[in-house]
Amino acid sequence: MAAPPSSGPTRVSRVSDLPGVDLDALARWLDQEHPGLRAGELSGDLITGGKSNLTYRITDGRATWALRRPPLGHVLPTAHNMSREYQVIDALAATDVPVATAVVLCPDPAVLGAPFYLMSFVDGVVLDTAATLSALDKAAARTVSEQLVDTLVRLHAVDPAAVGLGDFGRPDGFLLRQVNRWRAQWQASQTRPLPLLDQVADALLDRLPQGSSGGIVHGDYRLTNVIFRPDVSGIAAVVDWEMATVGDPLTDLGLLVVYQRLSSDSDLLMPRVGADAGFLTAGEMVDRYVTGSGRELADLGWYVGFGYFKLAVIAEGIHHRYLAGKTVGKGFAQFGDAVPELLAAALTALR
Repeated sequence: MAAPPSSGPTRVSRVSDLPGVDLDALARWLDQEHPGLRAGELSGDLITGGKSNLTYRITDGRATWALRRPPLGHVLPTAHNMSREYQVIDALAATDVPVATAVVLCPDPAVLGAPFYLMSFVDGVVLDTAATLSALDKAAARTVSEQLVDTLVRLHAVDPAAVGLGDFGRPDGFLLRQVNRWRAQWQASQTRPLPLLDQVADALLDRLPQGSSGGIVHGDYRLTNVIFRPDVSGIAAVVDWEMATVGDPLTDLGLLVVYQRLSSDSDLLMPRVGADAGFLTAGEMVDRYVTGSGRELADLGWYVGFGYFKLAVIAEGIHHRYLAGKTVGKGFAQFGDAVPELLAAALTALR
């Protein structure tokens, strides 16, 4: 995974400067479990921008990898499963969905304090700052949006069983379990009482759709979770698969609509990518997805409402870690204030 050229990663020179990764311990584990993989002393830097799992650039002077591990401190139950994230990118390597190459997985938390894995380092551009986005003209911005949608269509067209993910999730009853799961996640991370959360969850359960045919779900698909080639001519890799599963793919589309609506008006949670700059509107994204996938979207309002609900719970979890002083990097202070706004938007979508 690459950091945006405009901001760059946080460079470190000592092991103690790299929160969450003891490079000496990592070197010892590699030498014991995967002898010959590293050629020299390890050095690394934290890649800025992550609000959940942490991503680092690690090099031995010859090869460069990206290391992924869960966040420090409070971790929600069932979240941040490194083994599942590793499994899905390994499975997608044989498809036309662009992903990094899975290298090694360490499920043992004793090594770095949590499970982790290494994957190939993808050199490219992440469009997650105003500076990188402003470098795009309107034609490039439209192309970027189209590539984002088209890649999601390709992901949802993959047969999970054909790539070894037949048992990766359970499509039957998926939406019901998702609402209940995220409600439970809220209870595990809430920092203040918000009755609006239960109103939204109840409304989602009351209007539960039949669901669409099963497929691979990314779980947090958005512009800032893909790496574009250095010349922004295409997507080099989709990243941050921590919530991937097999279920209803329209949950990805609903969340993508949410992100686009939010970023078209403000930069509260993501950089602003409005239609005035050439980016597709949420409606245009939906139309392109329907054309490419052939899926019917009679219940799109439900999926959008669920997207706001899910994002509110995620934001509360980030806020919980921020209050506990367990976040790494910048840009966390605004997440607590965003939660009630996201819940209100969820109710509006459901109505």
